[in-house]
Amino acid sequence: YQRRVREAVVSTQSTGSSGINAEYGAFRIPQIPNLLSQVTVAMQSTIFVLALLAVAAAKYDPKNCEVCVTFLGKFRTQLDALDASVQSNPDKIETELRKACKTKQPKDERFCWYIGATETSATGMTQVVTKPMSFHKPVEKICGDLHKKDAQICDLKYEKQIDLKTVNIKKLKVKDLRKILEQNGQDCKGCSEKSEFVKKVEAIAREQGRTEL
Repeated sequence: YQRRVREAVVSTQSTGSSGINAEYGAFRIPQIPNLLSQVTVAMQSTIFVLALLAVAAAKYDPKNCEVCVTFLGKFRTQLDALDASVQSNPDKIETELRKACKTKQPKDERFCWYIGATETSATGMTQVVTKPMSFHKPVEKICGDLHKKDAQICDLKYEKQIDLKTVNIKKLKVKDLRKILEQNGQDCKGCSEKSEFVKKVEAIAREQGRTEL
């Protein structure tokens, strides 16, 4: 029987058949090359799908890049108020950017750290901002360029802000008043009474258009 099986295997190898002759029963020997080919195709398909998922996950959306778009939008407004010689010069724009980055707003400060516009920054990407700013490239597209360099930039989110136009400021807790000041780049050094924090926050509310307090 063993001799007949060996003969069948030899016959399979010489003829390219995928199994033993019907004379030896229903037992079939798979072709190893074909099996490897199928496994390879399956692995390639899996890798391709995973790559597509990774690309989709990393896709840039300005709506999900809140801090970058907001901060650079405010900075663009500041630049527009300066002389044209500043607006068109990347070096002078960087000087203004570093000034704007001396902020007390935690998320803005973190964003500035990411792009290399603070003294403690480990990397430097300010040219990705300053050069396109010099020819008025939209901030949404600049943030897209930054996202390609470091996707973490778009992970920065502002804390939910309290609507100063409607909230009863006097009823807010001191920690909430502190947070409002922080979100607006201000502090209340030397303040020890709640009424002092309230007064500072009310001033911010007036700046934002609230008339009745």
